[in-house]
Amino acid sequence: MLCAQQLSVKGRRLDLVPPTSLQVSRGELLLVTGDRQDQRTALALVLSGRMKSDAGTLTWDGSAKPRPLRHAGALVDSPGVNEPEQHLSVADLVTEDLALIPRRYRGALLSKPWLKVNRFEDVAGMWTEQLPAARRTKLLTALALANPGTDLLVVDSPDRHGADPAGWLPRLRHVAHDGGRPLAVVATVSALPDGWTGPSAAIGNAVPRRSAPAEESFCTNNGRKTPPKADYLDKNTSLVHEVAK
Repeated sequence: MLCAQQLSVKGRRLDLVPPTSLQVSRGELLLVTGDRQDQRTALALVLSGRMKSDAGTLTWDGSAKPRPLRHAGALVDSPGVNEPEQHLSVADLVTEDLALIPRRYRGALLSKPWLKVNRFEDVAGMWTEQLPAARRTKLLTALALANPGTDLLVVDSPDRHGADPAGWLPRLRHVAHDGGRPLAVVATVSALPDGWTGPSAAIGNAVPRRSAPAEESFCTNNGRKTPPKADYLDKNTSLVHEVAK
C-alpha cells in the first residue's frame, strides 16, 4: 500500500503541492486531480520516490524509508522528466528503457524480441510522438512492467494526450486489476472522467487548520490506524490556494 499524509512540496510563494492525503493498495487504480501540470508532475515525482516532499509522510508497505518506494515505483510519461523524446523511434525507446532495468532482472532482454512478444512490431519504426494515445500508454506501461520489481505505477497526466479517456483509462485499469500481478496504480489527471466511480483524490485535499478537532490518521497500516501527526480537514475539491490560519 502507498500511503501519503499531509504531503506537501514548497513553491516559490505558495506550496507547489498543497497538503495532500491519499492511499492506494495493490489491485487499485487511484485518480488524483489537479488543475496545474506542475503540481501534478511534482506530486507524481514524490509518490514514485523521485523527489522528497517538504512536509508530511509517505510510506510504502508501512515503510517510510525512500529505498523500498524507489525500487517498487515506476514513474511513467512525466512531461519534462521522462516522457519519450520526440526524435526517438519506438525501437530506440525500447532499447534505452530495457537498458535501465536492473542487471539482475535484465537477462537477455533485447528490443526486437521484446517488441515482437509485446506486439509492437508494427510501430517499431514510428516516432514516439506519432503513436496514438492508447498505444503510447500501453507501450510505456509495458516498458515499466518489464522490470519485475515494479509494484507501483505513477502515470503523470495521461489525459494530456487527448480528451478521450479511452486512450489511457482501460489500460491503467487492466494493469491494476488484470495484468498478471496486482499493482498499485496512480494517475494524476486534470479532471475525473465522466462516470468515474473508482478511488479518487484531489491535490490540496488535506488543508491544515489549527482550529480543526483532532482526527484519526488518513491511512491505515495493516488494518490499524496510525496516530495523527497533525490536525487536518479533508476537502475533496480541486486545488486549494489559501490555508486557513
